[in-house]
Amino acid sequence: MVFIHDTRQALIAAVSLVNTLPGFDGDDRMQTVADLDAYLAINPYTGDLRRDDAEVAAVAAIRPRLRALWGVSREQAVPLVNAMLRDGHALPQLAIHDGYDWHIHAATDDAPLATRIMVEAAMGFVDVIRSDQWSRVRVCSADDCDSVYIDYSKNGSKRYCDEGNCGNRMNVNAYRQRKASESA
Repeated sequence: MVFIHDTRQALIAAVSLVNTLPGFDGDDRMQTVADLDAYLAINPYTGDLRRDDAEVAAVAAIRPRLRALWGVSREQAVPLVNAMLRDGHALPQLAIHDGYDWHIHAATDDAPLATRIMVEAAMGFVDVIRSDQWSRVRVCSADDCDSVYIDYSKNGSKRYCDEGNCGNRMNVNAYRQRKASESA
């Protein structure tokens, strides 16, 4: 699945943010300014950055809205995405900066970071919906993981996230189960 750079970056950033939610491991990885800085180091955003507790709280607060997209059908995602765009006062504009060719910014640089993240993620999901690739919006198939991902593989066969070595862990578990049943 091929998306243009800004769409893919927005989707990667959304996945990264959603996966900071507490999961099977119980850890919330978006509680401090250091957590936000770690997120921004991997998912940079242009515009105003306050890097304070209020900004951390605002960014953390949008995670459930984004996570909800992984639990619905393509048709059910449309009103959720539209609400994000509406709530973020999205106004798509072409922009060029930092060595990237023309791409779309849908929130102003002075909008709160949480708004920019939400709107850019919504714009990414607009492209997923429009290209009829919703089947690639997935939750990890590992028994002990609820992380999310977007399957960018050519044939759409990815089953596990990249968060906790899930694919390797599940393959080892399956191997051990096969060996145990062979020796029984």
